[in-house]
Amino acid sequence: MEMTNARTLTRGTAHQTMQNEVRLNAAYINGDWVNVEASSTDTDTASDFALYDPNLGEVIATTRLCNSAHVETAANAAAQAYPSWSQTSVDERARYLQALADEMAQQFDKLVGLSVLNNGKPIEEAKIDVSDAIACYRYYANLIKAQATWTKVSTSESGIRLLKTYAPVGICALIVPWNFPMVTTAWKLAPALAAGCTVLLKPSEVTLLPELMLGNILSAIEMPKGVVNILPGAAEVGTAMTSHPKIDKVSFTGSNAVGEKVMIQAAKGIKDISLELGGKSAIVVCADADIDYACDLIIGGIFTNAGQICSATSRLLVQQDIAQALFEKLKIKAEALQIGDGFDTNTQMGPLSSAQQLTQVKKYIDIAAGENLNCLTGGEIVKRQGYFATPTIYTDVPVTSRLWTEEIFGPVLVSKTFADHAQAIELADDSKYALAATIVSADEKAALEIALQIKAGHIWINEQQIVLPEAGWGGFKQSGIGRELGSDGLSAYQKSKHVLLTD
Repeated sequence: MEMTNARTLTRGTAHQTMQNEVRLNAAYINGDWVNVEASSTDTDTASDFALYDPNLGEVIATTRLCNSAHVETAANAAAQAYPSWSQTSVDERARYLQALADEMAQQFDKLVGLSVLNNGKPIEEAKIDVSDAIACYRYYANLIKAQATWTKVSTSESGIRLLKTYAPVGICALIVPWNFPMVTTAWKLAPALAAGCTVLLKPSEVTLLPELMLGNILSAIEMPKGVVNILPGAAEVGTAMTSHPKIDKVSFTGSNAVGEKVMIQAAKGIKDISLELGGKSAIVVCADADIDYACDLIIGGIFTNAGQICSATSRLLVQQDIAQALFEKLKIKAEALQIGDGFDTNTQMGPLSSAQQLTQVKKYIDIAAGENLNCLTGGEIVKRQGYFATPTIYTDVPVTSRLWTEEIFGPVLVSKTFADHAQAIELADDSKYALAATIVSADEKAALEIALQIKAGHIWINEQQIVLPEAGWGGFKQSGIGRELGSDGLSAYQKSKHVLLTD
């Protein structure tokens, strides 16, 4: 993990970076910053848009968002760049990816500071995010160099040869969420560039500050013009990208409601599509688990990033024999979490990333009260500046409860007990989502048997939610289509080609 030994990170230094280096009121198109002009109508999205500091609940900057006209310009730039970029050697593409990672490492402190300022993350979580993004670019730089240009395929016919190679899928629309700026961008951009695709990237308008630094980085490494185009924008821009005739592939991470709309829009022209959507993942704690360690895994799985993680293990399943002891310990640990400003190095859980997300969490706290759920701890909005909620845990939650079935995307944990492993698997699979799961058990063989039976794309056994670049990421059911990361992530931006020759 690449970390920093440089200056102290403060709100002041982050503001200085924002003022001196972040290009607001601009889009990065065809290798340069293009000014987004002020709105001429009340409905035009190219109008002032406020960016907030979630720790304080205050506006830190205003910017202007793109509209569909900018998408048209960017799509043309990407189309013009594609013939040349798609034919570059894998060594050259790998060099650009390594250079991007190197430049991010040089800008490490600035990227961390902007993430804390605009996203609300505690400093240590923001450092992990930037390190993970850098690692992702390096991983795909190495992976594309290792991929054979031609592979001979065995056939049942004599006198012929069958060769297989890979080609880039084409021009890609990449739409990333606000909860992990830079990280989900890297998950999409790194394999797309490695494969030889050109891209239109729409970062979330909520967390633009760290994402806009990417344009400066691309200029610094002299990325060829038009290969990467960055379009700050709202729904209008996303729609224009996903329905544009020059776009060959759409990769979207976000809510299921928006994911369904993206599928409909991408259907026009039969575009390739990848969707990474919601989750309501389970953490299963078996009777033989170390209770203290299990509580640490539970807390990490739901309260990291204030619960704003698609894979958050927001449903806790505890074997009956240890339930009372575990809940007693879990309550103590949850109430000991230091909630506070992301720039405070003592903070363990920061704010929600927006007022809208705080309202979402408050809605479910009110639903829990209406359903008379048993609140072990929390269940409150913190009365202070910023968008803070308490770490909240409900016990004995019915499977009919909206808190059991719906993704909250906040620091809210629901729990049930189970009698045996069969019931644990049944409860874990009691969801329309199937993204991830965690199993805590002293018996690795038994845990692996449970992992085989739970429907989920990524499962941790006795471990925190570490996501490696080498591990494919994605789920089953309504958690999405396709995979990111690993070799699967590269394949998502490639199409296989077969050539048959006389032997």
